[in-house]
Formats: sequence, structure tokens, C-alpha cells
Amino acid sequence: MRVAVIGNGIVGASAAYHLTLRGASVTVIDRPRAGRATDAGAGIICPWVDHDGDDAWYRLALEGARYYATLAGLLAEDGEPDTSYAPVGALVVDEDPARLAPVEALLRRRRPSAPDMGDVSAVDRPADLFPPLDPGLAALRVEGAARVDGRVVRDALERAAVGRGARVRGGAAALTSTGTPLLDGTVLDADAVIVAAGAWTGEVCRPMGLAVPVGPRRGQIVHAELPGADAEGWPIVLPRRGPYLLGFPGSRVVLGTTVEDAGFDPRATVGGVAEVLSGGVRIAPGLAGATVIETRSGLRPVTADGRPLLGPIGGHGWNGGGTGGTRNVVVATGLGAYGLTAGPYAGMVAACLALGERPPLDISPYSARPDERGAGDVLTPKAG
Repeated sequence: MRVAVIGNGIVGASAAYHLTLRGASVTVIDRPRAGRATDAGAGIICPWVDHDGDDAWYRLALEGARYYATLAGLLAEDGEPDTSYAPVGALVVDEDPARLAPVEALLRRRRPSAPDMGDVSAVDRPADLFPPLDPGLAALRVEGAARVDGRVVRDALERAAVGRGARVRGGAAALTSTGTPLLDGTVLDADAVIVAAGAWTGEVCRPMGLAVPVGPRRGQIVHAELPGADAEGWPIVLPRRGPYLLGFPGSRVVLGTTVEDAGFDPRATVGGVAEVLSGGVRIAPGLAGATVIETRSGLRPVTADGRPLLGPIGGHGWNGGGTGGTRNVVVATGLGAYGLTAGPYAGMVAACLALGERPPLDISPYSARPDERGAGDVLTPKAG
């Protein structure tokens, strides 16, 4: 079966890889854009602290986190042993210990069905684990949290897919009214299409006459170097308010992020960087003397109701059958701030759908169909 994958961020690269594992002939259409979310993401894998009240979102994030172990094994077999996955744990911190009580209650409620979160415990001296922190902070440690470098994961997936025969072609991707993929205006032979174009997914799908309500939310992050520090084993720091912090090999510390509705503007701005730095130094005064070495800005794809879009469009069921002459088109986007947590898993699910396989989880909560999703209009015919 021939499948075109539009987009080569972490979701698209994962979809391509899992398609090749299943013997499909894969063409990835990649048009690198400033602001691609995968290139900017920090890489926090800690699904247990979020999505209280949205079980479907939590399930997708949880399965995404769990899938990293399976993915690492598959990639290692294909000669890609380095996924950058590091189980460093996390510290949920706040100036007021009372504000950590709801988080602890949520974690303890979820732990029986999610033992992979590891032990949850109060930490008297969080600065012993993350030295730049304000020593007066209260903290909960979540043992099972991990970090990844999104670029490393994406590149490993791409190399493994290419090693199995996938082709990566640069250029502008679009769909015709019936879902036929175009590369720079030329028809590309394909039996199915996966659109994993992040915040640009609506632009790709617009010729089908559908308004896909996904757009960009800008997040700015700062990479700093703390001379003399070895940050590789430091836990992720998740404040109840303010920017997250996480260490990487060497002396690199990442601070982020802003949450901005700035359209498709991928710039790192003075105001955004100042917000991140001031918030970071407030909870970690020891970073005041660090050197700013890089700023990044990513346009995270978000939907109107905040929940991902993962499934077929244009009148298809999970079995890949289309109606009305419309090609099998699967959309995978809208992961927002959780792209690196759920992206590889979402790509695998999209590959299953494109090939007509039953996916490993119920995708109806992420459907483009309002009646399945349990929401208002999500994907509607475009006026005019």
C-alpha cells in the first residue's frame, strides 16, 4: 500500500516509521517551516500531573508516555539506539505547600492504574536535587517522569524509516478536493494520506472543503548554560505557576514556556524571553548567572476545545473505507504542549488507521466528528 505522509515533525516521522514497519510504501512530504513545534519542544514526559477532568486526553498522554519503551526497542533493532529518553524524575514545586495538596491527591488517585509514575513523595530540600532552586520551595517528587530531546527522537524515526525504504521529499504539500496529495502541484500516487502538519494542518486540508479548526499557539523557551554544573541527572521542575526547568547533558538548562496566541509568528520576542527568564530566576535564583545560549519558539498546534484531532476525515471509518469518492485521509494534530509526550504514539495510531487496522485505543474522543467527540462542531464544511 502507498501512503503519503504530510509533515515530518515527531508525529509525521513516527507515522512514516510505523508504516514502513508494516510494509507500506511511504513518501514523506516535508516543508521545513520556522516555528515547527518539534524543533522547539523541551521534552517533558510526565502525563500524570495534568488533564484532571479530561480522561480521554489523559489516556492519550499516558499511552504516549508508556510507548517510549516499546519505541526504543524497535528503533534499537533498526540501528537507532539513542532516543535521548532519560528517566530523571520530576519535582512539582510551589512556594506554598498547601497548593501542592491537590496535585498529590490527583497523583495518588491515579497511581493504582498507573504504577509507572513510580513513587510520589514530599521532598524537604528540593535544591539538593536541582541546585539552582530556591531552597524555600515545597516539592513533590514524581519518580517516573522522563525527558527527551524532540529533535533526537524525530531524527532517529526519520533515519529508521528511510532505512526501511521511505522517501523524504521536500516541497509544498496540498490536497485536492477528493484528498489526492499534491507535491508542488503535481499529483503524488498514494492510496492513503496522513496529514501531520501541526498548526498548518488546516491549510493542507482546506482544498477538501473542510475547515479543520487547528491553529498555532506560540511557546518561547530559553536554553542557558550554567558554568560548572552537571545538569544531566537533574529532575524536571514543574512549578504550579511559572516556567518549567529541566537539565540536559553538560551544563544546559532549559526554561519555558510562554503561552501566546500570536498567529503564525515564530519569533522569539524580548517580552517573551523576559517573561521566561524572570519567572525562571524567581523559582531558581541560582540561574541568575547562567549564560543564555539559545532561544527557541515553537507554534504548537491546538484545537478549539483543546483536545487532539486523531482520526480519518471525509467520511471514513476506522477500517479505512471511504465514501463519496474521497480518498482515505487521516489527520493527526492538536497535541499542543504534549507533542513530545504523545507524538510518537499518535503517529503509530495514525499509521494503523491509514492501513485499515484497528487502532490500539478508542479514537472517538479525538474524532473530527462532533457526534463521536462529544463536542460542538469540530470539523465542518468550509463556507463558500
